[in-house]
Amino acid sequence: MSTLMLGAVAYDPKVVTIWEGFRTWFATRGLDFDFVLYSNYEAQVAGHFAGHFAVAWNSPLAWVQTERVAAERGRRARAVAMRDTDQDLTSVIVVRADSDIQRVEDLRGRVVAVGAADSPQATLIPLNHLREAGLEPGRDFEVQRHDALLGKHGDHIGGEREAAKAVMVGACDAACMIDSNHLAFGAEGSLPVGRSRILATTAPYDHCCFTVLDGVDEDLLERFVELLLGQSYSDPEIRSLLDLEGLRAWRPGRVSGFAQLRRAVDAFGTIEEFVKDLA
Repeated sequence: MSTLMLGAVAYDPKVVTIWEGFRTWFATRGLDFDFVLYSNYEAQVAGHFAGHFAVAWNSPLAWVQTERVAAERGRRARAVAMRDTDQDLTSVIVVRADSDIQRVEDLRGRVVAVGAADSPQATLIPLNHLREAGLEPGRDFEVQRHDALLGKHGDHIGGEREAAKAVMVGACDAACMIDSNHLAFGAEGSLPVGRSRILATTAPYDHCCFTVLDGVDEDLLERFVELLLGQSYSDPEIRSLLDLEGLRAWRPGRVSGFAQLRRAVDAFGTIEEFVKDLA
């Protein structure tokens, strides 16, 4: 029996619980499934091209890395599935409720806090949003980075939380974060309700995706995707794992939602050396 091997990044201890649970669930449905964990996405992308596994559970930045390395090598990368919660997300730029900043232009000469340097949602996409609005990061405003767990591409929200706290204590003038974390920080008190407001919101974008390269066993892949898309949140056998992974339903993969991140990568030179070295 052939095994479908997955690569994933261990950004949290719950990752082991999630994929061990999925392995058992797949096995009861006749799919031999296993996984290998990496400490960072760069190592995972390298492992994918080295043939260490068939399917990658990629961050948005890891998807762009894979897409570009594949192009350099004359290969093809595909996004085959993603969570319902990976589609049509936005990031926000937040200021204190009593701030004199009323529009994006008012950030000129100010300090903007971001998450980790490799976070699509808390750094790359919102900074590119400001750049496309006419404010160049590092020139027109100072960027205050909160580099929690570099290599995990913002999967660990510590950097975003620190940026949120910084704006509340006046250590910066604005902070960038994904909208869902903005809501979560309000609930937990990092951004006390009523003491902050949203200055700007990015256009919608997509997040994580299952990625494969050409040469994958198409029969195994077809069964994997079929089982994923067939999972039901109403099924108590799988619901707890879906909750841990943060979704209610799997969706077919798409790549139309990565345009903003591609522009950010081009603007800020995030992955050129990585692609060059790996290619």
